[in-house]
Amino acid sequence: MAITFTIAEMEDYLADVFPQVDGMFGIDRMDENLLVMRLRVSDAHLRPGGTVSGPSMFALVDVAAYVATLARIGRQALTVTTHCSIDFMRKPEAGVDLLAEARLLKLGRSLSVTDVLLYSEGSDKAVAHASLTYSIPPVAMG
Repeated sequence: MAITFTIAEMEDYLADVFPQVDGMFGIDRMDENLLVMRLRVSDAHLRPGGTVSGPSMFALVDVAAYVATLARIGRQALTVTTHCSIDFMRKPEAGVDLLAEARLLKLGRSLSVTDVLLYSEGSDKAVAHASLTYSIPPVAMG
């Protein structure tokens, strides 16, 4: 299914529907094969020891799966997470952004399934792997 947004349109849409995270995430790539999204890591995302916290990594994989889904179905803000499983595999590198590589595995009328790998920017070793399912609301009848 074709992409329905440009990167700038998607970033504007996210700022509109989720103003509480405006500026926290950026989209590096968005096409039919891959979404690359970044968490702009700040002190607010760190846990003791100077590493990115698990909740911050969850936020990145969740938003990446949401964007990968919306990129194909359009402006359906009420699309919601119904399942997420994350394996934290290694400690992210300190002081660099985290990148999510999201691939939509299945898109149906009511569900989407996305696979996400997280990397510290500049590294080729994944720090986490996630699988997410999103529920897509039925199209409102006019």
